[in-house]
Amino acid sequence: MRVYIPTTLAGLAEAYKAGELGPAPLDAYAVTPSLREWYVSDDIEELEYAALNRAAQASLRLLAVHPDTARRRVVVAVDVDDAAVAYDPDHGLDPGSLGEVRLSRAVPLAKTAAVHADADEAESDVTAAAAAVGAADMGDDDAQFTVDGAEDHDLLWYATQEIPHLIDLIG
Repeated sequence: MRVYIPTTLAGLAEAYKAGELGPAPLDAYAVTPSLREWYVSDDIEELEYAALNRAAQASLRLLAVHPDTARRRVVVAVDVDDAAVAYDPDHGLDPGSLGEVRLSRAVPLAKTAAVHADADEAESDVTAAAAAVGAADMGDDDAQFTVDGAEDHDLLWYATQEIPHLIDLIG
C-alpha cells in the first residue's frame, strides 16, 4: 500500500541519518474507504493526490509546532505491507481525518518511492500559513485564507537519490 508520511526537512534529515522513518507508531495518509467516499472518485491517481495533500496539511501543522525548522512542507511516499497499516473506519467519518492511517512500525527509507517538498517560491506562503494554522483551526476566516495560500503551491516530486540535496537545503 502507498502511504504518505508528513514530515519536515529536519525530520527527513533525521530519517536519512537513521535509515528509517520512525519511531512507530507513525501517522500517515493513504487512500482509505472514507477518502474514496468523500472524493467520490475511482481514479486512483486523483485519490492518491488527495492523500498526498492531506499529508501536506499535516506537514504544515508540524511546521507550526517546530518554528526553527526550514519552512517547507515535506511528504515521504512509501510502499508498505497492508498488515503494517491500521485504519479506523469510525475515525474516517470526521472530515478532518480523511485518509488518516497509522503505521505500526518504523519504515526503512529504502521503501521510499518519492519525496514531495515545497519549492523555494512557496517558502513565504508556507511560513505565513504555519503561523496562521492554529487560528484557522479555530474558525478565523482570514487565517484560513492564509493557510489556503500555502495549499495553492503544489509539492515538487523528488527521486530518492535527491534526498541528500533536499537535506542540504537546511544546511
